[in-house]
Amino acid sequence: MTKSHITQLTLAQPDDWHLHLRDNAALKRTVSDTARYFSRAIVMPNLRPPITTTALAIEYRDRILDACPTGNNFMPLMTLYLTDNTSEDEVQRAYDSGMVHAFKLYPAGATTNSDAGVTDLKPCAKALAAMQRLQLPLLVHGEVTSPEIDIFDREKVFIDQVMRPLLLEYPTLKVIFEHITTADAVDFVLESDARIAATITPHHLLLNRNDLLVGGVHPHNYCLPVLKRNTHQQALIKAATSGNSKFFLGTDSAPHAQHLKENACGCAGIYSSHAALELYAEAFEAANALDKLEGFASHFGADFYQLPRNTSTITLQKESWLVPKTYPFGDQPLVPMRSGEMIKWKVIS
Repeated sequence: MTKSHITQLTLAQPDDWHLHLRDNAALKRTVSDTARYFSRAIVMPNLRPPITTTALAIEYRDRILDACPTGNNFMPLMTLYLTDNTSEDEVQRAYDSGMVHAFKLYPAGATTNSDAGVTDLKPCAKALAAMQRLQLPLLVHGEVTSPEIDIFDREKVFIDQVMRPLLLEYPTLKVIFEHITTADAVDFVLESDARIAATITPHHLLLNRNDLLVGGVHPHNYCLPVLKRNTHQQALIKAATSGNSKFFLGTDSAPHAQHLKENACGCAGIYSSHAALELYAEAFEAANALDKLEGFASHFGADFYQLPRNTSTITLQKESWLVPKTYPFGDQPLVPMRSGEMIKWKVIS
């Protein structure tokens, strides 16, 4: 049977290495959707107020576990929001807890709830040195925020202005370049040593900036980093389906209520947790690379974080199904990726 004729696929259960769950009433939706497919997930800390301490992370973890469906063994892997004031003592507490698995670098103003982010890496020197010593990864939202830089160039400029100097300053710091969107980022990760990896989202594999802008602005396809041109999309597909262990699954699924997306200043974020694995399967099938999906989804992220690979399995079948136009999200509707459209794969067990 050739790869293009595969109609059923069984994988080791995957993990999501970049996820926004939000908090409180939203958790009923987001946790149940994620826990259907994923064994573990790296949970982003950009709540309001942000998760900046180990104590706050543990409290948030408890709320997530309380929202898990009965009998489900989903495990949230917590992160802390790096700020100009993060201390080396807090890094040590995070490491000692065994529950905090990384720190997240948001350049101030780069994306949703990032106003408390880092303005300059110099004040973070002691914290970064402690992370390097303890081998706690730094998760990087890779965009500069200078207003004079074109939004489509912010990732490329970030590589030169921030990433290269950072890696020189901290030569053994583990870094994950989150939700990469450009050929420039792919090349940077490939040319870097083994401590550098990257996550790739389903929406950056399946969409490009035409899907955001052609025929009018499509607010539910607005995300940050913003969708790029088709040539960058093709570079991401090639990287994700290459079998290179530097690239692994991170949905960056980011829910917002419908009315917050559909307004004059719509929120950035695409919700994909309802169908994430099926969406990745579509992208890999289109690239004739379904045989590479298990490594990308189930193996490479766990290996990078030095966690055991999952031993349970999940099975997808080639079966089309209709995505609802909206899902309940607290007391508001949530418009998911592929709202009202068909998806070609379905998780059956």
